[in-house]
Amino acid sequence: MKLSAQDWQKLKAPLLTLFGVLVGMALLIGFAHYYSEQQQKALENQKNQLNAARQHYLSSGSEKDIITEYLPKYQKLINKGFVGEERRIEWVDELRSEHQQHKLFGIKYNISQQEEYKPTFTLNFGGFALHRSVMKLELDMLHEGDILKLMESMAAKDAAPFMLRDCEIVRLNNSTTFNQLIPNLHAQCNVDWLTIHEPVSSSLIQVP
Repeated sequence: MKLSAQDWQKLKAPLLTLFGVLVGMALLIGFAHYYSEQQQKALENQKNQLNAARQHYLSSGSEKDIITEYLPKYQKLINKGFVGEERRIEWVDELRSEHQQHKLFGIKYNISQQEEYKPTFTLNFGGFALHRSVMKLELDMLHEGDILKLMESMAAKDAAPFMLRDCEIVRLNNSTTFNQLIPNLHAQCNVDWLTIHEPVSSSLIQVP
């Protein structure tokens, strides 16, 4: 069947309407597809945020357990003077007290300026920095056990840790007769008092 010009004229409006409908449907389908993709991306983003929140919650619980377990130990190290600023007055007071308690001969001491300490052995201090202050001791002794007795007695106290690094001992009395009223030996020793400092930008929990 052949359509005349008059027939095409009559079909023009319906065809344009159909074309408009098809274009509109295509646009709607395209928009629906785009909207679906955006919703899918938003859903994935929400899932990622939920997983991140869940991991943070679990991590915070673990951190809380760690803090609960180690905070008392950390506080104890602070109280001992191992963490924080050095406590020279306490060191000297303790030295004098133990020296008098054991009734030792005269003693002299001098503490050098604090310095960063890097031991020869490997230690992992995290973000902390290890420091030492060298105390030079000079004391007269009845016998070699006097310096050991003094160091062991101080180590037994709840004080900052220290290391007896070296000692040079010379004999004062060349007599073969042992005399308990006068010193027989003289010792010059170096003692390292140790402290650790928190990092400047530390995120550790502050302890009152």
